[in-house]
Amino acid sequence: MIDRDIKQCLGQMMKGVEVVGAAHDGVARAYTSHWVTQVSFEEPIVMASVSPKHDTHPLMVASGEFSVSILGADQISEGQYFSYPGHKMRYVAEEYVTTWPGHDGGLPVVPNAIAWMRCETFQITPMEDHELFFARVVEVQPNRLKDPPLLYSSRLGWRVTGDKAREPGVSIRDQLLERVSTQE
Repeated sequence: MIDRDIKQCLGQMMKGVEVVGAAHDGVARAYTSHWVTQVSFEEPIVMASVSPKHDTHPLMVASGEFSVSILGADQISEGQYFSYPGHKMRYVAEEYVTTWPGHDGGLPVVPNAIAWMRCETFQITPMEDHELFFARVVEVQPNRLKDPPLLYSSRLGWRVTGDKAREPGVSIRDQLLERVSTQE
């Protein structure tokens, strides 16, 4: 059990919301995650944290690949739907899932997501209650890259982004570089 103060601090972390999917032997499953991240600048590598208890996990292991659908701010219904175990929702919202075009294995993705990524796993690292899947992004489908993404934090819940954090035309980097040059 995580200490309450630690849990509250971790809950402040705002993350993008994705749906991770996998398919194997005619079975496809997907789940909502906010634990997918890019982990390299030199190569297109991502990491997805997955519970071995989730029904998508064995499909990710068996197929050696997974998809990531980056959800838009207008896709909270899709995010909420895939955040529950599929058997609980009885797979009723078929409109929230489609398959990657041209992919023979039926790799599931969310229609109209900001972007899709097809990822091939090269390393799985066990953690206490999850496993970290490290994968190369081998194919992408950009759909709505200019739209704001859906965000989540365990303390603040579902959020929408889109507003800029700084004034247009103001470069904090340039201001800091100017300060450095005056000190030399």
